[in-house]
Amino acid sequence: MKKLTITLICLLLLNGKLFAQHAHFTTSGTIEFERKTNMFAIIPKMINKDNEVWLTPMLEAYKKSQTQFKTLKSTLSFSNNKTLFIPVEEETVEGGGYFSNSPIATQNNTIYSDLDSKTGVFQKKVFGELFLVKDSTRKIKWKITDETKEISGYTCRRANAIMLDSIYVVAFYTTEIPVSGGPESFNGLPGMILGVALPHENITWFATKVTDMTLAPNAVMPPKKGKPFDGKGFKDKMQATFKDWGSEAPIYSKVFAL
Repeated sequence: MKKLTITLICLLLLNGKLFAQHAHFTTSGTIEFERKTNMFAIIPKMINKDNEVWLTPMLEAYKKSQTQFKTLKSTLSFSNNKTLFIPVEEETVEGGGYFSNSPIATQNNTIYSDLDSKTGVFQKKVFGELFLVKDSTRKIKWKITDETKEISGYTCRRANAIMLDSIYVVAFYTTEIPVSGGPESFNGLPGMILGVALPHENITWFATKVTDMTLAPNAVMPPKKGKPFDGKGFKDKMQATFKDWGSEAPIYSKVFAL
């Protein structure tokens, strides 16, 4: 009986060693993301008693000519614990009018993150003007749950958080890609974030393809163009820009803070 027990233990140890030898973790490559924005839910939030006379007809016209969800694409390159998130230039859509070009419906950020030093360079487009913000990476206090979801062939675990004081975030990350990054400025989980949902903001980002590959040394580099600011300076600039925008100020302030 003692010999049998020792034999079983040896077999279990051998199987564990073989599994570890064959386990593969992706540390370099690219991820393609799709961002979906529920325009039929977001636009009504912009309408109030001051603008309803002209925005309500524009909303009805938009519903007749456009689909409910606007889809945008982006890529995330990662290597050496650094990430670079780049929006893919969208195709021009006819008939979208005012709302299609609004910052709420576009991708405004190119994000470089150094996950070792927890610093980043964030290129932000604000109504056609480029800003280059150097700051620490976003600190998000995550609560990891037991819920799982498969995304692009990877088993992901759910985590929840509140960021920017009021935005509820649901994220799905995989430990099979042991890089603590994600789309846009989402980070800080024990694996790559492949899915993000902002339920109350009606926006999601989900990976559609993951490519495991060795990238060129200069593939993950920070953007360089834009008026230089630190994080606080950019925040102050946005507050000054939108201080006289009335009811629209909180909407655009939140958009450019993401």
